Amino acid sequence: MTGQSRLDQIMDYLKSHNLVTVEQLVAAIAASPATIRRDLIKLDEQGVISRSHGGVTLNRFIPSQPTTNEKLQRSLQEKQAIAEVAAAMVKPGDAVVLDAGTTMLELARNLTHLPLRVITADLRIALFLSEFKQIEVTIIGGRIDDSSQSCVGEHGRRLLRSVYPDIAFISCNSWSLDKGITTPTEEKAGLKQDLAVNARRRVLLADSSKYGAYSLFCVTPLAGMTDIITDKGLNSEIRQLLLEQPFTLTLA
Repeated sequence: MTGQSRLDQIMDYLKSHNLVTVEQLVAAIAASPATIRRDLIKLDEQGVISRSHGGVTLNRFIPSQPTTNEKLQRSLQEKQAIAEVAAAMVKPGDAVVLDAGTTMLELARNLTHLPLRVITADLRIALFLSEFKQIEVTIIGGRIDDSSQSCVGEHGRRLLRSVYPDIAFISCNSWSLDKGITTPTEEKAGLKQDLAVNARRRVLLADSSKYGAYSLFCVTPLAGMTDIITDKGLNSEIRQLLLEQPFTLTLA
């Protein structure tokens, strides 16, 4: 097999897998570990892959915020499973902060039986929960981001810095052990930081398809979370690395 043919096979394998190890590539390509490592160094130098704890992924840089409609049908079953696990953390009477996003909307649908105080940036979530009399809903206010139909800006950030919720649930489009939680804009990064700044418990809800991707601005390293809830799509090596971190990892 020629070197270029082997590189093409590696790229094809990476396109169909979220994150892979050298051992997986050795088995799939039928080449030695040393050869695969040399190929990965070459691809890394070309900027087409990212090498991280536990494996290799395509360079999945996310330059802009996907719209809510684009995200609605992505990984829907995984999001619903994650939301069910997250809802079990919430007790009657809790004060809860909900970030914007489709996973958060699934979580809101699992909270309607509880008396709660909910603070959110998401217009859809606020309107949905406002129909339930036992839930007191506060929307943070500010300018509306048209891609996510949620509030952004200093007005909302000031409110978030002034409250002390029991739980803050954070969403994201990209996360990894190397780069943490990232987002395409500085404005979004600052808002997400303030969502969790005073919370007793800080919980990331992120499906496994987003692992290994990254954007320009860092919200926080994963160690800034007390809990991470994801689905069972992570490979075993990444799962083990995450289990060794100071937060609690739950697989829905």
